[in-house]
Amino acid sequence: MRRLVGFLRRRVAEGADRGGSVVRAGDRGSSAIEFVFLTPVMFFMIFGAVQFAMYSFAEHVAKAAAQAGARTARAQAEADPAGWRRAAEDKAHDYVAQLGPGLFLSRPDVVSSQPGAFTVRVEVEGRVPSILPGVDLTVTAASEGPIERFVPDGG
Repeated sequence: MRRLVGFLRRRVAEGADRGGSVVRAGDRGSSAIEFVFLTPVMFFMIFGAVQFAMYSFAEHVAKAAAQAGARTARAQAEADPAGWRRAAEDKAHDYVAQLGPGLFLSRPDVVSSQPGAFTVRVEVEGRVPSILPGVDLTVTAASEGPIERFVPDGG
């Protein structure tokens, strides 16, 4: 027991002049090298997480804008056959402006169409800014639904 206590006192005394840690001759500079190799990996992981969050949020904004435009189109297509497209596109642009101002690199493209006799479709497409070099991200969302129309009883 006395030998163990003596050994520990010598080790603590050796490390006291180096800030409390005992460094072997073969370990000198290893932490600096580890830092050099791990720093870019950590930055890449942080930037990747931020990029994923921006893309995910832009995807949700585009989907909400497409759904809002489709709701407007469904309600107005029967009553205003000539002007429902413009109203749906304006509504989708308003949603993008409210939910994610500055989220897209340019004003997102909004296209409204009538794929069937009684359905309408609104598509929103926009480019998301990238913080990672060489990455070009585009978000696309679409919403489609039946036109709301009055059908009298009996056909």
